Amino acid sequence: MTTVFGPDVAGDATTASTVGGPGGHEQVVFCQDQQSGLRAIIAVYSTALGPGLGGTRFYPYPSESAALADVLNLSRAMAYKNALAGLDLGGGKAVIIGDPDTVKTEALLRAYGRFVESLGGRYITACDIGTYSEDMDIVARESRFVTGRTVANGGAGDSSVLTAFGVLQGMRACAEHVWGSTNLHGRTVGIEGVGKVGHRLVDHLVTEGARVVIFDTSRSAIERVQAQHPEVTVAASRAELVSSQLDVYSPCALGGAVDEATTEVLTARVICGGANNQLAHPGVEKVLADQGIVYAPDYLVNAGGVIQVADELHGFSFDRAKAKAAQILATTRQILTAAAADGVPPAVAADRLAERRIAEVGRLRAIYLRR
Repeated sequence: MTTVFGPDVAGDATTASTVGGPGGHEQVVFCQDQQSGLRAIIAVYSTALGPGLGGTRFYPYPSESAALADVLNLSRAMAYKNALAGLDLGGGKAVIIGDPDTVKTEALLRAYGRFVESLGGRYITACDIGTYSEDMDIVARESRFVTGRTVANGGAGDSSVLTAFGVLQGMRACAEHVWGSTNLHGRTVGIEGVGKVGHRLVDHLVTEGARVVIFDTSRSAIERVQAQHPEVTVAASRAELVSSQLDVYSPCALGGAVDEATTEVLTARVICGGANNQLAHPGVEKVLADQGIVYAPDYLVNAGGVIQVADELHGFSFDRAKAKAAQILATTRQILTAAAADGVPPAVAADRLAERRIAEVGRLRAIYLRR
């Protein structure tokens, strides 16, 4: 299991490594710089396939415990996501505690960059909720281990572009599995959260000819979508959205959206969205399977973003990254087929495939190579 210790002095980064046990994290680092106000946690779940790559979430967590729980879950999901995406990268994630609208500064981001640099490449960061490509440019002034930078600085730009594209591919595969065709024309899709990823997914679905219903706690986010797509329906509440007559429910906000209360009112046959950690707790995947609801594992279908930023490590090519993200359709098909054949939920089939690649490819590092 992982043992963690919080920092107690400015500029301190306290590290705890795992001492064994399945599912344990390799390293968890608490970072603090009092003068800039930085409080951050970096979690490295696995480096079996390569350095842990994952974004930096900047969010006003109610407590350090809540931030820790989130970063541990997110970093584990990144390991599985990168494995399923066929990347030679492990899983890591970071969270910065605070409201990015009020406490984000150059000094804070640069302090964070120095902590990332101090890990020597075990963790490579990128954007997530609350951080943007412009922020990564600032972090990169202190660290070499940064992706998701602006195009002007040689980066991949906004990773939500291929995240939304990948979710669309997963949704097409689910549609084929349930209705016999990848065509989403005429299907009703409910999107919860129309921020970075959600609003781009709306664009794709409207182009596909789907009927779209949205909900977001941000009025400005809703107004942006309405200005571009006045034909989109806006639900008055989340409860109204999830209980609407939907073919597909697409969580694209924060995690934990799919719980027993949601499954009791959900009419959708498919759940496929861009949010991380959509299932509120273990066991929900079985409830969904028992109800005949096809759940596309989030870390499978939302991998387009990490594919996009990972391509920066090889000299960014959007066309190459998009071609790799398009493979999410085939991988989703493979997992849905395996789940049906083995009589297990898709989440279990996806876990097995990811774990097999981590074990089979990761073990090759034991073969010594002289550098």
